[in-house]
Amino acid sequence: MHRSWLIGCFAAFLALHLHATPALAQGATGGSIGKQDKSLSGDQGGGSRSTTRERERPSRERAPAKRSGGGGGGNFDGTWSSASAGQTCSDRTTDVVTISGGQMSGTGFSGRVSSSGSVSGMWAGSGISASVSGRMSGRSGSGTFRRSDGCVGTWTLSKQ
Repeated sequence: MHRSWLIGCFAAFLALHLHATPALAQGATGGSIGKQDKSLSGDQGGGSRSTTRERERPSRERAPAKRSGGGGGGNFDGTWSSASAGQTCSDRTTDVVTISGGQMSGTGFSGRVSSSGSVSGMWAGSGISASVSGRMSGRSGSGTFRRSDGCVGTWTLSKQ
C-alpha cells in the first residue's frame, strides 16, 4: 500500500508538473493560467473589455498651458505695485505695472521680464528718459534705474 501511495503521489506530481509547464510558458508570453483566449480585446471572464482602438486613443486630458513671463520659468503675469526712489535726486514715484506674457507696461514705462525674472525696460516722461534693469522672483522684484538727467535710483515691485 505504501508503494501504491508513493506511485500515486509521483503520478500526481508528474501530472501537475506537466500541466503547469505550458501554463507557465503561456504566462511568460503574455497569457495567464486558465485563460485560453489570448485576444487583445479583453479578458475571457466577462470583466472590463477594451479594444485596441480604445487603448491607442491618445489622452484628451492635457495640462492647461501656462503663460509665463517670457516662456519658461516664472509666471509673472498680473498687476504689480511699483515704487521708485532716487538716490542722487529727490525723485519718488509710485505706479501700477501690468505684466502679460513677459511684456511690462506702466505710466510712461515699457519693458520685458524673462522667464528667469530678468527685467529690462525704458521709462520716458516730461522730457526725461530712463533705463531700467533688475530681477523678479515670486511675488516681488527690485532693481535700479538711470535717468537721462543723471538721477540714479532704485525700484521695487510687489504683486497685488
